[in-house]
Amino acid sequence: MAIPKRNPYDQYKQTEIGTANQGKLIVMLYDGAIKFLNIAIENMEPRTYDIVNTNIIKAQDIISELLLSLNMNDGGQISQNLFNLYMFFKKQLLEANIQKDPELITGVIKMLQELRDAWDKVSAQETKSDKIQSTGKGSFSIEG
Repeated sequence: MAIPKRNPYDQYKQTEIGTANQGKLIVMLYDGAIKFLNIAIENMEPRTYDIVNTNIIKAQDIISELLLSLNMNDGGQISQNLFNLYMFFKKQLLEANIQKDPELITGVIKMLQELRDAWDKVSAQETKSDKIQSTGKGSFSIEG
C-alpha cells in the first residue's frame, strides 16, 4: 500500500498554525484575506470571473471567521468597532463581486492591511512577553 506524499509546505503551515499565539493567527487570517483579494483583482482584467468569484468568497469566509472570533461580551467598544468594520467589508465585497469592481476590493484591502499591521504589532508584543515569562527563573535551579 502506497503512502500518500505530503507536501512539506503544508506540514510547515500546519506547524506554524499549531504553534502560533492568538494574535499571530489573526494576522495569518488577514494575510489570507488580502492574498485572496489580490488574486481576485488580478483576474478581473482577463475576465476570469470564476476565479474572481472564488477568491472573493474565500476572503468573505475569512472575514466571517474574524467576526466569529470577536468576544462581544468582554471586548467592549473595540469588539463593536471591529464587528462594524467586518460587516462593512462583507457588504463591500458582496457589491464588488456583483459589479466586478476592483476599486471596491482595493478599498477593503487597504483597511485590512491597516488592521493586519496593528495586529502584527500586538502579536509581536505578545511574543515578547511570552519569551520574558518563559525565560524567568522558576523554583528549581541547577546554578551553584
